[in-house]
Amino acid sequence: MNLEVSQSQPHHRQLVAQGALLLDVRTPAEFRDGHVPHAFNVPVQELPMRLNELGPTSRPVVVYCRSGGRSAQATQLLTRAGYTVRDIGPMHAW
Repeated sequence: MNLEVSQSQPHHRQLVAQGALLLDVRTPAEFRDGHVPHAFNVPVQELPMRLNELGPTSRPVVVYCRSGGRSAQATQLLTRAGYTVRDIGPMHAW
């Protein structure tokens, strides 16, 4: 299930405060250069092999990248794997 942004749904920051996983799907070098506090880094190209590191599918995931393209790819993959996902797109949207 993909969580569409709407006024009736919790803001992505609220979702993370309530226990959602904050996932940064940029490269390790990009992550080292700066990231949202408490984000977990799994590059989108490694995500299929590292899904087990994200925890149970019952835990929502809030995902971001640099410009929105990789987070959109990650959202599709995570949704197919059974996760509930909120794609915020670029990191500056945090």
